[in-house]
Amino acid sequence: MSGIEVVYRKYGGTLHWNHPARRLGEDEHGVWVGCPAGTIGRLGEGPPVVWKLPFVLLFPRETWWTATFNATGHKMAIYCDITTVPEWRDGEVTMVDLDLDVIKRADGTVFLDDVDEFAEHQVWFEYPLDVIENAERSATWLMTAVAQGTGPFGGAHTPWLDQVS
Repeated sequence: MSGIEVVYRKYGGTLHWNHPARRLGEDEHGVWVGCPAGTIGRLGEGPPVVWKLPFVLLFPRETWWTATFNATGHKMAIYCDITTVPEWRDGEVTMVDLDLDVIKRADGTVFLDDVDEFAEHQVWFEYPLDVIENAERSATWLMTAVAQGTGPFGGAHTPWLDQVS
């Protein structure tokens, strides 16, 4: 397990969520990294945020999304960011957050969040058509996969989360 930096940016390069993590390993779903309770992150250059519960992140290969799987007790069980394809280099994984989020609450409710922000940013940042299409396709796929518990959303995160819990 090696240390890495997780760096989300917004379109245009502005720093978004960023924090350290431990690379836990890979499986058929992609690369898994973990953050134990007490991990410190930042929203951009903002003040430090201490996460009280552990979580793991999945960075699938060649897909336009990432997924966070939270420990029991968090109000959100799964939080998927629609992003550009994650890139790995020099101890860092980075991607551009494209606003849309697929969220599964602890009570099982699944919903698509920030649709209005995605629409606004398409105009503001002049998202290219391929970015819009890939983001929308990913959101549609994730809504079904998360709701049905298929692919990595059927419990694949559990052994990875156990490593940081």
